[in-house]
Amino acid sequence: MGSKKKLVKYFFFAVAGIFLIMALAGGLLYVYQDKIIGLFVAEANQHIKTKVAVEKIEVTWWEQFPEVAIRLQNVEVTEAVPGSKAPLAKLKKVYATFHPWDLWRSTYRIREIHLEDGEVQARVLPNGKVNYRFYQSADTIQNETMGFDLQHISLKNVHVVYQDAPRRQKYDVQAHEFTAALEMEGQVLQLKANGNTHIKTIRIGENEFLREKAITVASKLSIHTGQHLIALQPSEVQIGKAVYQLGGEIGYTNKMQLDLTVNGKNTDVQSILALLPPRYSDRLGQYRSNGDIYFKGKVKGEMSSSKNPFLDVEFGARGASLYHPDYKGKVEKVTLVGRFTNGAQRNSQTSLLELRNIKGTLHGKPFNGEVVYKNFSNPNLQLQLNAQVDLAHVLGLFPSKDLKKGSGQAQVRFAFSGNLHTFKTNPNSPAIQAHGDATLRQVSLLFRQHPMTFTGLNGTLLLNKNNVSVSNFKGQMGDTDILVSGQFKNALAWILFRGQKLRIEADVSSRFLNIDQVLAASSGKAARTPGKKGSAGSYAFNMPAQLELELNTSLNRLKFRRFKGRQLHGRIQLKDKVLSTSGMALQAAGGSFRIRGSMDARRPLIKVTSIANLDNINVDSLFYVFEDFGQTFIMQRHLRGELTAQINSDTYLDHNLSPRTDLVRAEIKTILRNGQLLDFAPMQKLSLFVKRNELSNLRFSEIRNNFYIRNRIVYIPEMEIRSSATRLSSITVSGTHTFDQVMDYHVRLPLKSQRPDKDARFGVIATSSTGNPNLFLTIKGKEGNFKVAYDQQRVRQKVAADLRREKKVIKEIFQGKSPEKKEAKTVKPSTVFFDF
Repeated sequence: MGSKKKLVKYFFFAVAGIFLIMALAGGLLYVYQDKIIGLFVAEANQHIKTKVAVEKIEVTWWEQFPEVAIRLQNVEVTEAVPGSKAPLAKLKKVYATFHPWDLWRSTYRIREIHLEDGEVQARVLPNGKVNYRFYQSADTIQNETMGFDLQHISLKNVHVVYQDAPRRQKYDVQAHEFTAALEMEGQVLQLKANGNTHIKTIRIGENEFLREKAITVASKLSIHTGQHLIALQPSEVQIGKAVYQLGGEIGYTNKMQLDLTVNGKNTDVQSILALLPPRYSDRLGQYRSNGDIYFKGKVKGEMSSSKNPFLDVEFGARGASLYHPDYKGKVEKVTLVGRFTNGAQRNSQTSLLELRNIKGTLHGKPFNGEVVYKNFSNPNLQLQLNAQVDLAHVLGLFPSKDLKKGSGQAQVRFAFSGNLHTFKTNPNSPAIQAHGDATLRQVSLLFRQHPMTFTGLNGTLLLNKNNVSVSNFKGQMGDTDILVSGQFKNALAWILFRGQKLRIEADVSSRFLNIDQVLAASSGKAARTPGKKGSAGSYAFNMPAQLELELNTSLNRLKFRRFKGRQLHGRIQLKDKVLSTSGMALQAAGGSFRIRGSMDARRPLIKVTSIANLDNINVDSLFYVFEDFGQTFIMQRHLRGELTAQINSDTYLDHNLSPRTDLVRAEIKTILRNGQLLDFAPMQKLSLFVKRNELSNLRFSEIRNNFYIRNRIVYIPEMEIRSSATRLSSITVSGTHTFDQVMDYHVRLPLKSQRPDKDARFGVIATSSTGNPNLFLTIKGKEGNFKVAYDQQRVRQKVAADLRREKKVIKEIFQGKSPEKKEAKTVKPSTVFFDF
């Protein structure tokens, strides 16, 4: 019991003593506060040679307890550049601390400086001068009342930016909690730095390093002020879980001299990529690794605006795994030995990257290879690869921007050696060595811009320098199958470099070609329903400028909307976006088609120039497959017969294959044999003159004529249709028909009659050479709204012709000749139009 009372008693005295000390200290601070502030300001003025603005200064003993602190609030320090008003630092709080017993001795030594909540902008100007030498040495020993004996500096939430214009360097760091302990021994300053920082960027020249990385620093260094040397004792910098041990020396005379070594611990792919500039690391930054990955290197030499230090880094992996967290694929059992150095001249020309003895497995399938990349300014590449791969797992690990998914097996062997610049400018240079092969087995590929999957790709591709040869390479896209044998010239350069041309010289055959699906795939849309009106406008047709073709084609069957052809043979060329054929033949619609011409896609409108020959085509089938040519006036149900024609045309299309009808130019030479005109509306309008059942099936043995198309108008020269109808020996037709279905036809209708007085009521009747009367009519209007009327102009022309003939007859009578008798009979029409 007694011991407890003593313990309580001692505790009471201890607390009372603490309160007494605190009260005494508080009293002393109150008494000496103005004196301390005055001494601090006087001492600071002797050391600081730039303008410093402070909103408030006071002395506090609880904010930096147990130290007593002089607190400066809202401090702004002008940079040490003559005439400049720009701030070197802006800080909400600055604390200068000293020991409490300094109050008793009345001698104050500032041992710690704390900077909080602000920013520091330090820079080296283009002329080499700096803006941060605001502190100067001063003799304060004579007073011995207030002095600076810095032993500790700390930064809390301070943004520090250091820019060196001559060296083109920038360091942008956010110091969260960072402390530096200082100890001066003669001319040697011992410094221990610890803390957590966030590096926004370290920029050296055009390269950025450690962008947006959290860093933990634990370092020891000695600054030899007389020798201008920093000796870096074994120190550690942690990036993520990786720790880099640093050691060596830094000379900071007029030119910085480095002699450093670095050794990585707990390193992985992510931590090594973090050391690279973003242009290299961003593409691979999401990859992770497991296993033993090591890293070590050294830096030695001058680092300035004109020189780089020598850099030599060794790295590698032993039994490691590489994977992407968002994908299923994983490369396992990876072993490699790597090295990077900037070489003897310490620049990009002597830089070297080596990856040797690369081995590993991807989904249980082995691969091996080697990479040597020399001279980063004018690269020389040596590459070897031997791999068995499953495409689905390759794309799972290394996604492609062009391929959405793939499957199947591939055996790849590839070797390349040569200068990349030489290869780009002269892909067939003898200095370039490249060879290899790739064997595909049941490969399927779905491209992001195509809705159709390429399936069943089988075959071997042989690489010889810059060209790829294929033999019996098979594949399918939708309903279309293809078999290719030939050469892909300049294929390797086309794959590696933009702007290179690819020339394909091959024999291409197919059992079935579905053009609907091919064109729909070109536009990235699903295939259209065949025969749907207007669907052609949704196709896309684009010819790459870098592609050249020389193809011998052979197709058993093809389909485009309603069109179905067979036995297509011909030659196709493509060069400079001009697709042409010297001759293409196929069978369709009961006959044969032959065509030669070109498609010129060098301008916004595609120009199609062609000469097409049609032999014995069933005309009703022709109208059907071409969807009645977009009109409803005369349709496939109205016509029968065998068509032979030659079509010379210039047509203009946009890249959706929609025609510019106002620019169409064509000459069409036709022969239609054994024809029938069935239930054609304009013929039915003539039922006043001829029996309707005779007009409903108008038969004719042959029609010959040349048609012309220009400015959206079809011009029909006068043609004679010899008919087997009872009252019609023949019909003569001429006129125009616009693309807007506006008709302007002129018809001569010869009539057989034994009663001229009865025929007179029909209007204008003329007797032909056979003695039969003729009726002249016009058919004008649109498809569903047209009129049949007397052709008075033709009558006038006929009368004028008859007068000339009668004049000739009279002349012959006077000459004593016996002219042939002809009769003409005209009756003035009682009305202008026939309305039925």
